[in-house]
Amino acid sequence: MERTFRIGPIRPPSEADSLLLQVTNGCTWNKCKFCQLYKHTRFRAYSADSIKKDIDNMVYQAEKVKKYKKDDGTWDIDGINSLLSEGSQEERECLYMVANWLVKGGENVFLQDGNTTALSSGRLSDVLIYLKKAFPEIKRITSYGRAENLAKVSAEEYAELKEAGLDRIHSGFESGSDEVLKKINKGVTSDEEIRAGKNIKKGGIELSVYFMPGVGGRELTGENARGTARVVNETNPDFLRIRTAAVKPGTELYEDFLKGDFILCSDDEKLMEIRTVIELADKVDTRLVSDHIINLLQGVRGRMIGDRDKMLAVIDGYLESSPEEKMMFQAARRMAMVTSPKEMERLPQREKTIIKQMVDSAKDGPYEWEIRMNSLISRYI
Repeated sequence: MERTFRIGPIRPPSEADSLLLQVTNGCTWNKCKFCQLYKHTRFRAYSADSIKKDIDNMVYQAEKVKKYKKDDGTWDIDGINSLLSEGSQEERECLYMVANWLVKGGENVFLQDGNTTALSSGRLSDVLIYLKKAFPEIKRITSYGRAENLAKVSAEEYAELKEAGLDRIHSGFESGSDEVLKKINKGVTSDEEIRAGKNIKKGGIELSVYFMPGVGGRELTGENARGTARVVNETNPDFLRIRTAAVKPGTELYEDFLKGDFILCSDDEKLMEIRTVIELADKVDTRLVSDHIINLLQGVRGRMIGDRDKMLAVIDGYLESSPEEKMMFQAARRMAMVTSPKEMERLPQREKTIIKQMVDSAKDGPYEWEIRMNSLISRYI
């Protein structure tokens, strides 16, 4: 009998080394105009017994891997690799995840899919307690949650989830502007975001929210930034994670773009949104994180209060560059050649020549360049 477990399609970059435990499948809303991940997936919340069976199979796989841990705490990687050559493809995938998790420390777990808090707090607590008993060495358990559902959970219920083992909730707020939220059909209001955030924090759970610069298009670029700053000030999240908006083919937002109902923001406009949020979110010391390849300036990171000047200086340094320098960096960044403008100096001449030809060929105006950059960004979503 195969001892496998379910693995969902996504997790935050910060959970790259976490064990993934799928407790729901799909998204309860599944109507956001910018997303197509669960387009053909019907939402399903798994039973507690079903999830516990997956945890039991994780324990089984973990015991197989632990036989290759040496007395000095290091691992027999060759032995693990030999183990990974056995069984069906699904068994190997499950074993690889558990092995990678253990070798990397075996401390963090991420609950999948897009809205695991759609489970009743009682059922989720039951699962969390079972998981912690199965793996006592776990130090952090995190989850995704939609603000709409999160707003319906009381601070007392969050405190119970914290006691059961839930340490952090990630939520894609995307924007704090009601106009933008309506435009992208997010199915939530800024008031619900604020209520959700306040209850989560009162319950003692860390809150990590996501902001999409540019998701409101050029028409609402100012509203997107100002609304988000207001929500950040009201909710005091532990983390504000930047996810630069990209309009991907196959989404409703892309259809709006083709019809001319959605005008792409330039990279400069997206950075100005981030700059505005940093300036206006002045009541909290939230940590801003740019931990994704789709963000132009990953160096914009730090605490809203303590590192404000440093983060603004990174943005302003880029904005003060010449138009050609900006385009050269944008192209290199979107092709994963560099992570910061300073790295352009060390770029091989051959690659600089390729980028220069790309920039010189952009003769149809700035907006055509934004379309080209959007196409490059969309590959990473």
